[in-house]
Amino acid sequence: MNDPLKILLNEDIQNFINTNLDSDTNQLALQKNNFDIDYIRIINQIVAKQKAKFKLPTWFKTVKILYPSKVSIEQTSSEKTAAYKASLISGESIIDLSGGFGVDDYYFSKVFREVIHCEINTELSQIVSHNFKQLEIENCTCHIGESSAILEKLDRKFSWIYVDPSRRNDSKGKVFLLNDCEPNVPELLPLYFKYSDNILIKTAPLLDIHSGLTELQFVKKIHIIALENEVKELLWEIKNNYHEAITIHCINIEKDQNQITDFVLNHNYIPTYSAPQKFLYEPNAAILKSGNFNAVSALFKMNKLHQHSHLYTSDEKIVFPGRSFQIETIIPFQKKEIKTHLQDKKMNITIRNFPLKVDEIRKKYKIKEGGSVFAFFTTDIENNKIVLLCSKI
Repeated sequence: MNDPLKILLNEDIQNFINTNLDSDTNQLALQKNNFDIDYIRIINQIVAKQKAKFKLPTWFKTVKILYPSKVSIEQTSSEKTAAYKASLISGESIIDLSGGFGVDDYYFSKVFREVIHCEINTELSQIVSHNFKQLEIENCTCHIGESSAILEKLDRKFSWIYVDPSRRNDSKGKVFLLNDCEPNVPELLPLYFKYSDNILIKTAPLLDIHSGLTELQFVKKIHIIALENEVKELLWEIKNNYHEAITIHCINIEKDQNQITDFVLNHNYIPTYSAPQKFLYEPNAAILKSGNFNAVSALFKMNKLHQHSHLYTSDEKIVFPGRSFQIETIIPFQKKEIKTHLQDKKMNITIRNFPLKVDEIRKKYKIKEGGSVFAFFTTDIENNKIVLLCSKI
């Protein structure tokens, strides 16, 4: 480990970091540096550890953990999504071609006999190697260098290859097409298949699923992972020479449960439609990302309000992976009705297949945010603009 990293482990510096975790780092940066190291390195440790508190609680509570830049912390998997990934695969060995801060590999080490962590950034690799010792991980080996070169040098078969291609490109800034990421996974797939028949790829949540399917071969399963209703990442399971149906697995990880819904890609799901009934349902973020809106109607035996509204209704209450409401009042989107039921009121507004934005509605009708009423501005099967006033269940 190089000297700056060793110095950061000094007891006085570690005490300073831990004492100032609740401090304003902008103000802290103006203070005199009393340590024999670039002060910005200490400030960066505080900033990164602050970000790790809820995202990476195991790291946060472990003593003498070193942190990389805050960007690396922001880009790394959370412990919850990393644990989910490790629940999907297992085997003798896995090589992570874009190891980063090593959160995924920490969890892979619990289900694989051997884990290889590849990282092109020398200092980051040294940080991860040190942290694994602090975390008492003994079956993970860190390699410094370009991942394809490491694969070819090791020249052996792995149970799985895992890769999280970097979504930053020198000439294009942030990118979301796989061909614009580093490493270029679509281009390198033939090389990867020399060393494993099973590949797991993590991609940005903004990557279009159909775009990814045009870039990748032999996709077996796509996992859309949402954490508390925010899509965090897409996982692509690839098996060499796989040509059968592709499953889309939607999971929303909540504090007390996981909402899981599976679809078969390109299956001809037949939806049904109706006017609003007693209950209203809004799919979670993972399902919305999947785009399988007809499948929701068919699988859960509920009616869509409109082809493009992506809200569902039923007369009987259904356990549903998303938000569920009881419809209290249905009003047409007309000036008189709006004034009577909505104007100057307090309510939560959602729009689905509606020409006005939430801010425009609030401003135009002086509707305050909050309260126990949920107002859905949408379009029904007769193409009428309506507002559904609901209570959450």
